[in-house]
Amino acid sequence: MMAVRAVNGGSLFRSAASPPLLTFGCRFRQFSSLPFRRNSELGLRFPIFCCGNQFLGYGGGLSRSVHSIVDCVMEELTAWRSRRRIRATVKLTTSGELLEDKLVNQEIEKGLLLEFKKDSDRVLLGVAQRPDGKKNWMVYDQNGVTSSIKPQQITYIVPGVENFDHAEISKFLQKAQENLDPTLLEIAWVELLEKNASVTAEELAEMIFGSSEPLESYCAHLLLSKDEVYFTVLATKGSRTIYGPRPTGQVEELLHKKLAKDASEKELQDFVQLLVSAKAKATLAKPSKSSWIMDEKIQYKIESLEAYAIDACKSDEQRKTAGMILKAMGLTKTASSALNLLINIGYFPVHVNLDLLKLNILTDHSDEIIAAAESLLSDSSDSDEMNREDLTHLKVYAIDVDEADELDDALSATKLQDGRMKIWIHVADPTRYVEPGSMVDREALRRGTSVFLPTGTYPMFPEKLAMEGMSLKQGELCNAVSVSVILHSDGSIAEYSVQNSIIKPTYMLTYESATELLHLNLEEEAELKILSEAAALRLKWRRQQGAIDTSTLEARIKVVNPEDLEPSINLYVENQADPAMRLVSEMMILCGEVVATFGSRNNIPLPYRGQPQSNIDVSAYSHLPEGPVRSSAIVRIMRAAEIDFRKPIRHGVLGLPGYVQFTSPIRRYLDLLAHYQVKAFLRGESPPFSAGQLEGMASIVNMQVRVVRKLSASSLRYWIIEFLRRQPREKKFRALILRFIKDRIAALLLVEVGLQASAWVSIGSQVGDEVEVQVEEAHPRDDVLYLKEVLRN
Repeated sequence: MMAVRAVNGGSLFRSAASPPLLTFGCRFRQFSSLPFRRNSELGLRFPIFCCGNQFLGYGGGLSRSVHSIVDCVMEELTAWRSRRRIRATVKLTTSGELLEDKLVNQEIEKGLLLEFKKDSDRVLLGVAQRPDGKKNWMVYDQNGVTSSIKPQQITYIVPGVENFDHAEISKFLQKAQENLDPTLLEIAWVELLEKNASVTAEELAEMIFGSSEPLESYCAHLLLSKDEVYFTVLATKGSRTIYGPRPTGQVEELLHKKLAKDASEKELQDFVQLLVSAKAKATLAKPSKSSWIMDEKIQYKIESLEAYAIDACKSDEQRKTAGMILKAMGLTKTASSALNLLINIGYFPVHVNLDLLKLNILTDHSDEIIAAAESLLSDSSDSDEMNREDLTHLKVYAIDVDEADELDDALSATKLQDGRMKIWIHVADPTRYVEPGSMVDREALRRGTSVFLPTGTYPMFPEKLAMEGMSLKQGELCNAVSVSVILHSDGSIAEYSVQNSIIKPTYMLTYESATELLHLNLEEEAELKILSEAAALRLKWRRQQGAIDTSTLEARIKVVNPEDLEPSINLYVENQADPAMRLVSEMMILCGEVVATFGSRNNIPLPYRGQPQSNIDVSAYSHLPEGPVRSSAIVRIMRAAEIDFRKPIRHGVLGLPGYVQFTSPIRRYLDLLAHYQVKAFLRGESPPFSAGQLEGMASIVNMQVRVVRKLSASSLRYWIIEFLRRQPREKKFRALILRFIKDRIAALLLVEVGLQASAWVSIGSQVGDEVEVQVEEAHPRDDVLYLKEVLRN
């Protein structure tokens, strides 16, 4: 099969079976008799090749038909194979001669033209100026820079040059580059391989150019030193190098690799052009993210950049690919460079959540899981239907944040004739749909928790099942597990029960609206007032049991259209001591105490939570202002929480003998496990899991929960800093001094945004004082926030 190849502007043909010498597809005349065409400007001679009566030279062309050329090539191949010897005027060193004879170094003198290594990536041409010490020389290079070089940096001394004018270096280099034709190496390789001979740059120049003048010799040196196919270095001494022809098999292998490399480089350049084009387009005109993954090769390169941006390359090849792309784009090989490039081409939004990608958080449910969930929704059977207590007569309050999608708890209350308060904590019953070990349950176990971020929610269960089937809904009949409690006058538990139920939620309230109703003290909302009184009573009782108050200010952010350049940021600061928040938290804690007591009395394995109180007496912090300042100090000395799966353990921070999280089974898998265990007991069945099995599952869940907490914290902080970045520079913010980190650098709580940061504060300021600060710099991507105290007059 014939392949077309272009050499010096002419189309040449090569047979796959022919030796590399015959790339030209023309008769290769003996070197001693080769005619040369002289380039008058450069003083170089180029060989002319002929096919019959047709000549092909530098810049020449062919006029014969393809068929006659092919015939000519075949004739010449036959002649070459029969002849198999080539005469040459150049004396070549064969394997029998000593290479050392050619490795005689030229002494460095002023005015010599030298090639030298500037560093690992750069080779320059310069003129020797003067000695610099005993061995070094000062040279003036092609960039007009004078520097000192060591002898070992010199890679070639251009022969036949004396007192070279350094002003001519650039012109000399340009002429050399213009006349480099790598195909000439192939011609020389054939002859040298035939004779088993080595060659120097000057000898090669005489062979292929018919001259070993300075320019021709330097061209030959460049060809040999840059060659990766035909020649290999046999020996080097100082600036002198001798090359030998590689074996035919090795050349064929290297040619194959070179073709693959050239194709890869062409592919890379095409991809770089796509990137450059995408960068130049307006934001709305940039290619969609999906368009970058339609082609397999482009997808691999994009995914390599993405992995590089989040430091998650799966292989050295992926890391190398990303590095080559960044280098080709003129960018530094850093994760931030890859990130900014992906943002600039429109693949990533400006506010892409890198931690979400780095931590490999699951955001979508598979089609298989969604189909299984929808199948559960269509099943109307309820195994607990006959044992559900009808509590639809109760007024039921569901209180949560305004954007909550999964509503899994609600409250009721009344006063008994003896004046005691009776409380109901109603918890959504997801076990109505999901059984332990089912496909949907296993997926929930893998996720461990729902993920709540400023930019969106990723539920533990498929969205339709969680929000339409399992969640409590206003005005609708809902399956629940209801925990009822009668309180003693001191706030301790007098009586309790745990039962399956049916409820009909009356109100869906936000914390803000619930607080407003409490302040209005309406007669028709007497039940809400009872709940508030019960919460206050419970808090007082828990404090008497040693509970520690850790309420503080917490930020909550909702970002609208997060993929926009400037998405809308809605920021809320929640005071955990707020009446409605205090009410809900106290009722959830009460429910946890009841379930722990219920589980203990009935020997039910459950995830019993505890937290030892610190050995440090918290009364030592009584001098600090109550609220965020005192809470911050106490939290720093608190010990880690513990879990036992056989019996309750004391929760010193909550002031309880035992505690089980039970009120969020749609959002937290450990709460769901508690439901599985309790529901089995209510049906008269053995619990589905032993204490050991619970412990194993809890270890899986807790690892995932820790990852999600880290993600939630970093995402919240990112958007708070972005919120601050947008504020006018002159805006002042109130800040509480929580503690001193070092000297006058204080840890602060920004009251209006609920964020902890640090800043230098003036002498005289104390822990608990309030100061004013301004934002000097805010860079959310780098997690940088610089605050400056506003000094009062």
